[in-house]
Amino acid sequence: MSLTTLIKAIQDIMRKDVGVDGDAQRISQMVWLIFLKIFDDKEQEWQLTVPGYKSPLPSRFRWSSWAKNPEGMTGEELIDFVNNDLFPALKKLATAAGVSPHGKVVGSVFEDAYNYMKSGTLLRQVINTIEEDVDFNKSGDRHLFNDIYEKILSDLQSAGNAGEYYTPRAVTQFMVDMLDPQLGQTILDPACGTGGFLTCAIEHLNKQVKTAEDRKRLQECIHGVEKKPLPHMLAMTNMMLHGIDVPTNVRHDNTLSRPLKDYGPRDRVDLIITNPPFGGMEEDGIENNFPRKYQTRETADLFMALIMHLLKHDTGKAAVVLPDGFLFGEGVKTTIKRELLEEFNLHTIVRLPKGVFSPYTSIATNILFFEKGGPTKEVWFFEHPYPEGYKSYSRSKPLTIAEFDLEKAWWGGASRRGRKTTEQTWKVSAKELAERNYNLDCKNPHEVEVNHRDPEELMAEYQQIVHQLEAAQAALKAELMACLGGNA
Repeated sequence: MSLTTLIKAIQDIMRKDVGVDGDAQRISQMVWLIFLKIFDDKEQEWQLTVPGYKSPLPSRFRWSSWAKNPEGMTGEELIDFVNNDLFPALKKLATAAGVSPHGKVVGSVFEDAYNYMKSGTLLRQVINTIEEDVDFNKSGDRHLFNDIYEKILSDLQSAGNAGEYYTPRAVTQFMVDMLDPQLGQTILDPACGTGGFLTCAIEHLNKQVKTAEDRKRLQECIHGVEKKPLPHMLAMTNMMLHGIDVPTNVRHDNTLSRPLKDYGPRDRVDLIITNPPFGGMEEDGIENNFPRKYQTRETADLFMALIMHLLKHDTGKAAVVLPDGFLFGEGVKTTIKRELLEEFNLHTIVRLPKGVFSPYTSIATNILFFEKGGPTKEVWFFEHPYPEGYKSYSRSKPLTIAEFDLEKAWWGGASRRGRKTTEQTWKVSAKELAERNYNLDCKNPHEVEVNHRDPEELMAEYQQIVHQLEAAQAALKAELMACLGGNA
């Protein structure tokens, strides 16, 4: 069965169920079922490859016990089992003492998950469809999940799920490529969503893995936090399918809910790669976790203060997606930008064109690259151009990683030496930015400025054109009338 057919078959069954209301719930329902299927397939693998592996799940709660048999539980019996036995048992794994790391993973996924389906007969049909068509122990079907995952994200986007924005793959890959993570460095995404940046980092680091010890180091260096249940569930599933078998470092939490002063040296990391939520407001009281100078309810500002705090001294590096509003904003934003220039080296801002995040938002965005151990001497700006013939991006014409070859060719390697001014690039000194009250919204000086002229002059010219048009119309009318009269 093709991917599109598989997803459509599952969703068509769910649409018949009175308990599932809308695409977001259908997607959530599908994801927890797929997670349990994947976990069961992984357990079969671990029993062969992990010495002494013991399942954290009682036998009756393993997918192979209650779901695998197509003639197994159905109807009221199945719904009763899922709602009153399975879910309570899985949720307890999040907080119960003595639970193995594998069990904690399951618990964290299910602590805020729900079964929306009310028909056990329809639920059995969904389970059978998943069981019949996907085996995640086959490398081909593991690859299929990447496609399923992309399809789920696409459907989530169409559902307009609570304003979720997902960073285009080309952007995540470019940011990871430029930071160039090395095995042993700790990597954090404090607002990791479905895990896009982390999986890109894993793929980058996999090229450096040579031994079992290297694999262990890779697993230990990946860290993420996501506060919403569905993206977190997708992130955990994504981690497991990218070789992070026990992603206990990807937590279901709100990074901002912990007081900033409680983050100590042990919490600091080498690399932060993230697209923090922007345009939203945090719940009342969250701002009190931050010193007064940072206090705001605007999410992106709080994340920037946290990111700057969490980078290791002298070695920490970050790549962060932020909207134009951060660049020119004042108040708390000015405080953050002043500290960014005085205490960090904000060496590069890549200005992305509008439409990169289409269809969720038309807001123009930027990638800020900075490192601990400043201060900043100068900031280089790179204005990313549209491909020839493009006026914007869309689902059918998205941003591609190949477009970033322009930035990579100009970047100057790890040392960033030899950078030159081009039609797309320019630099501004930190002194000049300070004089601008830390307004980082610097326009491309190479652009040909359009002279819109004086409004009164334009209006006079418009009136003249109107009079000329009216005169031409009158002359044409007179000529037509004369012709008609002559024929008569």
